[in-house]
Amino acid sequence: MIKGNLVYLCALEREDLPLLMKWRNQAEYRKYFREYRELNSDMQKNWYEKKVLGDMGTIMFAIRDIRSDELLGCCGLCYINWVHRNSDLSLYIGKDGLYIDTIGYARESCKLLFDYGFLELGLEKIWSELYEFDDRKIQLYEKLGMQTDGTLRNQYYYDGRWWDSKILSILNNEWRGRRDSIG
Repeated sequence: MIKGNLVYLCALEREDLPLLMKWRNQAEYRKYFREYRELNSDMQKNWYEKKVLGDMGTIMFAIRDIRSDELLGCCGLCYINWVHRNSDLSLYIGKDGLYIDTIGYARESCKLLFDYGFLELGLEKIWSELYEFDDRKIQLYEKLGMQTDGTLRNQYYYDGRWWDSKILSILNNEWRGRRDSIG
């Protein structure tokens, strides 16, 4: 368990899957994810068994309210490259349709993941690919110190048009240099 002030991160449990699937299948959420299809329970179970339980390159967490233990969302480090010490960041808050909230759940979850990835796992870089219309997540990641590494042009087709995606990242020394100054 990784504790913050608002949330704690803990292992995903099989019981979490129905609610995570419900959140992921909402059209307003699904557009932000690489998996564009509506998930069914077999797909969700397969992801859990193969990626969460069986893939050493994936470390996923449930995000829970520190006071009530209520499931708030899901986050983790994916596509971990143990040789080159980098990982993709995955995050969303499903509770109340927040996605990236203003309460601070997403912000604190990222900070806890950065600490875990950099200080415990010894990663050198944490990166993320975000579609250009994902303004709330881009703003959050930039406030946390992530920088744009590049743009993949016409990477994603959604709502009748092509969208670019941005690759953002933060390096270990950049996080260590600013982690105490981020509220």
